[in-house]
Amino acid sequence: MIKLLVLDVDGCMTDGAIIYTANGDEIKAFNVKDGLAIVTWHKLGRMSAIITGRESKIVERRARELGIKHFYQGVLDKKAVLQKILAEENLTFENVAAIGDDINDYHMLKASKRSFTPADALPMIRESVQTVLSRKGGDACVREMIDILVEEAGLREEFLAQWL
Repeated sequence: MIKLLVLDVDGCMTDGAIIYTANGDEIKAFNVKDGLAIVTWHKLGRMSAIITGRESKIVERRARELGIKHFYQGVLDKKAVLQKILAEENLTFENVAAIGDDINDYHMLKASKRSFTPADALPMIRESVQTVLSRKGGDACVREMIDILVEEAGLREEFLAQWL
């Protein structure tokens, strides 16, 4: 059973664009549909983690807003960090669904029970995952992934009941 979602940020939760203002402030856009699905996933008693290669105060804020328990930035070896989380939570890779879009996600994706990538991911990653989503990074692809996982687990009614 999938109990933990592992999310890459740039290219998955966002479209991968990094915009700087004249003052040097960083801007990122997150899709609200992804956020609602993540929060609902938590309401179902499941967990999520962000493991990202970059560091950003904006991503830290978004993780806090969504109630993401495990948050790691500036990570070079995402699989190693995921192993640490699994040990803390007494889980295995069989309990993990992960999404990533580039070569730094490869080992984490290959180790996970369920692996997903946005439609616009690097070709090497699209060829190595179980599910290539129809949506691009930043365009509610995380929502699409969660919807698939909810259907596979037979949790659609419980998922909807959190809001209806």
